[in-house]
Amino acid sequence: MQNGANIEYDYSIAKAFTWATILFGIIGMTVGVILAFQLAFPELSNLAGEYGTFGRLRPLHTNGVAFGFTLSGIFATWYYVGQRVLKVSMKESPFLMGVAKLHFFLYFITILLAVVTLTMGISTSKEYAQLEWPLDLLVVVWWVLWGVSIFGLIGIRRERTLYISIWYYIAAFLAIAMLYLFNNMEVPTALVSGYGSIMHSVSMYAGTNDALVQWWYGHNAVAFVFTTPIIAMIYYFLPKESGQNVYSYKLSIAAFWGLMFVYLWAGGHHLLYSTVPDWMQTMGSTMSVVLILPSWGSAINMLLTMKGEWGQLQTNPIIKFLVLASTFYMLSTIEGPIQAIKSVNAIAHFTDWIPGHVHDGVLGWVAFMVMASIFHMAPRMFKRELYSKSLMEKQFWLQTIAIVMYFTSMWIAGITQGMMWRAVDEYGNLVYAFIDTVNVLHPYYTLRAVGGLMYLTGFFMFAYNIYKTATVGRPLDKEPTNTTPMAA
Repeated sequence: MQNGANIEYDYSIAKAFTWATILFGIIGMTVGVILAFQLAFPELSNLAGEYGTFGRLRPLHTNGVAFGFTLSGIFATWYYVGQRVLKVSMKESPFLMGVAKLHFFLYFITILLAVVTLTMGISTSKEYAQLEWPLDLLVVVWWVLWGVSIFGLIGIRRERTLYISIWYYIAAFLAIAMLYLFNNMEVPTALVSGYGSIMHSVSMYAGTNDALVQWWYGHNAVAFVFTTPIIAMIYYFLPKESGQNVYSYKLSIAAFWGLMFVYLWAGGHHLLYSTVPDWMQTMGSTMSVVLILPSWGSAINMLLTMKGEWGQLQTNPIIKFLVLASTFYMLSTIEGPIQAIKSVNAIAHFTDWIPGHVHDGVLGWVAFMVMASIFHMAPRMFKRELYSKSLMEKQFWLQTIAIVMYFTSMWIAGITQGMMWRAVDEYGNLVYAFIDTVNVLHPYYTLRAVGGLMYLTGFFMFAYNIYKTATVGRPLDKEPTNTTPMAA
């Protein structure tokens, strides 16, 4: 690789997306905690009128975390990592700088409009695709701008070899572009019929076809927002922070192509025991189980990167975040395939085990990776030492305990639900009424809410640490090579 030490990288866009990550993380996670307490104590739904009901807040939570917090983190790391591994500065292309600024501006406006419209109840009602068509058009524009940024930087790069992280960013861009366009094909009713709200549309698909397209998109939104770009981050930040070479570059390539081929076929596992053709359901289950191989390939590659250097876990909290993120990735990517097995799905589907699975992945893998990445980037972007190592350690343990509380309570709740729903007496009659399961689950819902509140508290600690780093952290004379400097 060519030496990029003399290149003056431009971090202005990376900084902007970093602050957006923190802002939308606070919004999305705060709403999530409110929802958790509403489920445990339903009377809380009445306190804020129609705008504070579960139905209004739930899409705000999912979209806020997926497309506000996570996408901001992805974009922040791209504008940092892309320059460094391609050995080219954004400053060298006024055109690409303009594209990047427009990308941030349109993205930020879109997410703010999403917060407003979803709170008002304006929604297509499709999972992870609730935004109405005017916002969909905005999404397409800034997604294309991101693509111009990716391929524009690649086009003017000094480093001939495309590091594996770049592959994963490209995959995220291309896959979401395809998925988003096809799933969000809709007809604006006011433009066709001449009456009704301009912020209303009808899907181009209906019935089983609509479900198939929706979960082809829905599951792969998880694949190419919550997985591939997050793997891009860990392939850069873990070797960089630890000073270790990636254990096996060949394994990283094999895992990449395995993930790309298999993930796109796994969405059918969301539609088991439905009107979808049985062969599609079987294919979805089979591909989900096969998905363990490339997923664990990446995770094991990362853990083996730390071979001989496990002592860094004692001294560097960023390494703690990165290693535990990989561990949660392994947990989540074996748990999902297990749930996709038909006999298991018969008990798990529609139960709280499903959100338990989602959240041990998002909180333990995605959010830990995004926060660890920002911890690594902050001293290099702001040219200041990280404000507090002690605060990072406290945040790590608080959030780790919170995640364990969350997913264990939801595992128990989910399996309890599934077994109670299926229980019959000697005459074949259901033993329990639905309200019986609701009453039994109350303590687990309370545990989930407390765990969520603890995790949110940890996120505020993270936000405070980054803010103080940017404003009062000790100035650095030179950029750190590997281990991130941090005050006690």
